[in-house]
Amino acid sequence: MKLVQAEQKQIERIVDISKAAFDSDIAVGASSVEDPPEYDSVAWHEQMFNERHLFQVEKDGEIVGGALLFLIEDGKMLYIGRIFVDPIHHRKGYGISLMELVESYYPSVKKIVLDTPIWNVRTNAFYKKLGYSEVKRDEGFVYYQKELD
Repeated sequence: MKLVQAEQKQIERIVDISKAAFDSDIAVGASSVEDPPEYDSVAWHEQMFNERHLFQVEKDGEIVGGALLFLIEDGKMLYIGRIFVDPIHHRKGYGISLMELVESYYPSVKKIVLDTPIWNVRTNAFYKKLGYSEVKRDEGFVYYQKELD
């Protein structure tokens, strides 16, 4: 697998995968399909592309997922806005591989932060499995971080 800056011609495909991935959250406890914000918006993903935050994940020449990544604190910290894998590839290790690619993409990053809905048992277990530590909770989200060497 490889993680690369998204190609403009692939934005609609990336949005289709985002929509399918987040729509599948109904199966793991989402009360409705409306989160994360703009997950199904081509215009919003085009904006993320223009700001260089949108990435595509490829395996054997096929786009299998995506990520929104935001470098902060002069490149020392990375905020993972979201990651997603096409549901046809769920439970095959693609999510783990994607996170490994994200964690190694920016060599200057020392800390990664992210958040996920409290109700989403799947993502909470996933981030804990990958060594992310919970740092706080509020009414709707769990916030995680991981220190890198």
